Amino acid sequence: MKKRFTFRGGIHPPHFKEATENVAVERAKEPQIVTIPLHQHIGASCEPLVKVGDKVKIGQKIGGAQAFVSAPVHSSIAGTVKKIVSLPSSTGSNTMSIVIESDGSNEIHEDVKPKGKLHSLSKEKILEIIKEAGITGMGGAGFPTFVKLSPPPEKTIDTIILNGAECEPYLTADHRLMLESPKKIVLGLKAIMKAVGVRKGYIGIEDNKPDAIEIMEKAAINDPHIEVVVLKTKYPQGDEKRLINAATGRIVPSGGLPMDVGVIVNNVGTAFAVADAIETGMPLVERVVTVTGSAVKEPKNLIVKVGTSFKEIIEQCGGYKQKPGKIISGGPMMGIAQYTDEVPVIKGTSGILVLNEKEAHIPNPQACIRCGKCVDICPVNLQPLFISQFSMKRMYDEAEGYQALACIECGSCSYICPSKRPLLHSIRMAKREIISKRKKS
Repeated sequence: MKKRFTFRGGIHPPHFKEATENVAVERAKEPQIVTIPLHQHIGASCEPLVKVGDKVKIGQKIGGAQAFVSAPVHSSIAGTVKKIVSLPSSTGSNTMSIVIESDGSNEIHEDVKPKGKLHSLSKEKILEIIKEAGITGMGGAGFPTFVKLSPPPEKTIDTIILNGAECEPYLTADHRLMLESPKKIVLGLKAIMKAVGVRKGYIGIEDNKPDAIEIMEKAAINDPHIEVVVLKTKYPQGDEKRLINAATGRIVPSGGLPMDVGVIVNNVGTAFAVADAIETGMPLVERVVTVTGSAVKEPKNLIVKVGTSFKEIIEQCGGYKQKPGKIISGGPMMGIAQYTDEVPVIKGTSGILVLNEKEAHIPNPQACIRCGKCVDICPVNLQPLFISQFSMKRMYDEAEGYQALACIECGSCSYICPSKRPLLHSIRMAKREIISKRKKS
């Protein structure tokens, strides 16, 4: 039996993956209208490259990146630009967006064409392909992949890790992608390794996915530089710093980045998008989304065009079988609750989770009993109860003194708290206030 790796702390929430883990990926219906936000990533927003009335094609660049930390956006359908306005996004804020109405032609832009075989591409060309394809992290954070693969010269990178843990409850998009497109994921990993100039690659998969482990090992069997690392099933095993520690034994310092220990981490979905951009030339205009939850009639894994509304996708899963109590973009631990289903799927939308009213009920918080459970399970070795208390009293300098910014927002503390304190919510607030203060100063 293979050795299984893990990290200190963490929790074991129910998986709730049964509804979709054995459901093959299928393509969603073509949307008639898409709303494509110009800000789907960490970093600066894009500037529109089209105007109202313009005709656009699939794969056409419609938003240009004006800053280094940014990523262009492309049209996911062929049609006419109807509006360029600020609209609600699944990120939780209003974002300047381009609304496109389909003309039914499904015409692909002339710039979309294969980029050649990997062995014939230089590292510079691979980075250019990734940048122009607008590829961002597909695990939820949405960091521009080109930027992540362009570390400063003083940072020596020797290892690439693909994150196939998918430890978030309910979500199975990455699992199905590994089962159905393993060779493409390995090709994407090889492209990333070549772009950064490293010879060692890992694919980290939790041991509750034995089928994915077996298939990915077969896909990588002919490359001695790629290894599948079997991880103990524990949340948040998919956090990149926890994954680095489990796979390599290296510890990213507090406040540091993976590149500080010679590692870059990408999601398996990101590797798939890189391979697709090389093989077909198609930029990132669609992704696999898990649509699930107690209030969804027919949970599915769907290939969804970026810009399609949550409402339309849920209707393709049979609609609501119960009155929804909460709609979440992502999973229940780190996802963002939505106030409407009229928000679009973006590059980082890994799942649409719809809970019924009973499951969505939040119990009234009680006084902290100083049990210390949140401290014991925190994977970052923080003291969530103190950071939370300072935040709720608007004592943000004191919260910063307790390393609030080191919080990875995994939600383990809120999950384990017997008093049901809003630990994660208050810590998030502290982080926003601390970051805002730093920017102003």
